[in-house]
Amino acid sequence: MKSKQIAALLLTLLLAVIIVQNSSIAAVKLLFWTISMSMIVIIFLAALIGFAIGCLIRHRADGKKKDR
Repeated sequence: MKSKQIAALLLTLLLAVIIVQNSSIAAVKLLFWTISMSMIVIIFLAALIGFAIGCLIRHRADGKKKDR
């Protein structure tokens, strides 16, 4: 396995442990709304949003490299 794959696997395992240990209900305030949901969902959504942003940034950077 490559070092990037090992690092990704370790980070995924760490995220899974954090998600499982934080199963209580939390209130999320966003502007005028307050939403109560499980912290598992909140952490998973935050990780998913971070992953999507990382993919978009990488895709954009790859596009700029091709233009050169």
